[in-house]
Amino acid sequence: MKKNAGNLDRGLRVVLGIGLLSITVVGPQTPWGYVGLVPLITGLVGYCPLYSVLGFSTCSLKKD
Repeated sequence: MKKNAGNLDRGLRVVLGIGLLSITVVGPQTPWGYVGLVPLITGLVGYCPLYSVLGFSTCSLKKD
């Protein structure tokens, strides 16, 4: 699994995931907050399967 999510993308995903998961504890307390696991996990791992399917990457290019 090659990383395809850049640092800014990963940070935003983690924040979004934690925000969505907080819905399960505070606020309307609906199970829809568990959708936040997807951006949280992809942000922590740095790999997004949808980016792979679409051939997209937000990682910076490494120059040798």
